[in-house]
Amino acid sequence: KWLCMMYPRLKLLHKLLADDGVIFISIDDNEQANLKLICDEIFGRRNFIANISIVNNFKGRSDDKYIATSHESLLVFHKGNFITNGVPIPEEYSKEYKLKDSKGLYRLQGLRKRGSGSKRDDRPNMFYPFYYNKQTNELSINQNSEKDIEILPKLSDNTDGRWRWGKETALERIDELTVQLVKTRNEYDIFQKDYLVRDGENKTIKPKSFWYGSEFSAEAGTLQLKSIFTKKTFDTPKSTDFLQYILYQATNKNSIILDSFAGSGTTAHAVLNLNKQDGGNRKFILIEMENYAESITAERVKRVISGYGEGSKATEGTGGSFDFYKLEQPLFNEDKNLNEGVGIDRIRKYVWYTETKREFSEPTQTDNKHFLGTKDETAYYFNYEPNKITTLNRELLATMKTKAEQYVIYADNCLLTKEFMSKHNIIFKKIPRDISRF
Repeated sequence: KWLCMMYPRLKLLHKLLADDGVIFISIDDNEQANLKLICDEIFGRRNFIANISIVNNFKGRSDDKYIATSHESLLVFHKGNFITNGVPIPEEYSKEYKLKDSKGLYRLQGLRKRGSGSKRDDRPNMFYPFYYNKQTNELSINQNSEKDIEILPKLSDNTDGRWRWGKETALERIDELTVQLVKTRNEYDIFQKDYLVRDGENKTIKPKSFWYGSEFSAEAGTLQLKSIFTKKTFDTPKSTDFLQYILYQATNKNSIILDSFAGSGTTAHAVLNLNKQDGGNRKFILIEMENYAESITAERVKRVISGYGEGSKATEGTGGSFDFYKLEQPLFNEDKNLNEGVGIDRIRKYVWYTETKREFSEPTQTDNKHFLGTKDETAYYFNYEPNKITTLNRELLATMKTKAEQYVIYADNCLLTKEFMSKHNIIFKKIPRDISRF
């Protein structure tokens, strides 16, 4: 049952996902393994990014029989072209940036590669000398004087290592490099000035595969939602900080974010917060099938936009706007025929939109009742009757009064020859077969 529910949804989400997009899926241990297999099939195993553990319950679930569960999983997949923004540098990391020059705070990082892949043989093009003039304190990749000191990337066993940068990068960013005397080895080494702020942007780091902190807890989400509605309205809502942490690393200022299980509306809240913070124009699409979609999900978004709370607990609105839509009956029945229950007017609007990608309005010009309108010198007709078979024939053509370069005509059957239709620029589309599905 769970697989039957999730599989088609994930197929659709994969189709909707941008080529440089990424999907984050929150899941507990009950179905995590199954979800990973489904996503491997739909997105491809090579497009798996991570299975992140989120500690969302510090105390653990007391009703668990053997081990008190304290976490949930966050599966991350992409389509192959996603590039992460990274996440804000943690406060404890920023304390390492104690040095300062005209460009700001920085720390020193050895330019020599450490750990695996650090040997000369691993990247031969990254083994080259630097030249340091002690008197002028100048550093170069070219020798300019006999007094220049040659500095090579040597490993601790005195074998050849390599730098983290190639020559071209070193030449471009030579002003970020400095020379230090390593007293334990009594020799000079090259260090990079790693700035806390670079080109006006705060430094980021790669997110870890384990997220721990009060901002990720379910309790934080509950308290936040309670501050909006003044009472508990939803079980285990996600915290806004949690969603903002995801959006920070995965979106730009103009991204479109889709949440197909919107719940209490935390995703929209996070998007609005980020837009307010950085002046972005991110857009959100929320989908919720439960009956609280309007009373909780949409209502929360309204209050976040306009502001909520009173007195010292008042929270300023983020600004912004959104539209709320309800899905009615499906246009097609399970047998793929048109659902007559939706009414001919809605069917006509849908067909017009599939053809033109424009909102439908009843045509003002005089024509037969099947006429939908014109766009780009093409006239559209939808010859449909709920209780009888319709036919594209010469009798129907005689009732058409709009002059156009091309005609697209929907009907159940067609009695015109291909030669005749080609001569008069007529395209026949069979109902319901040729009505586009989204």
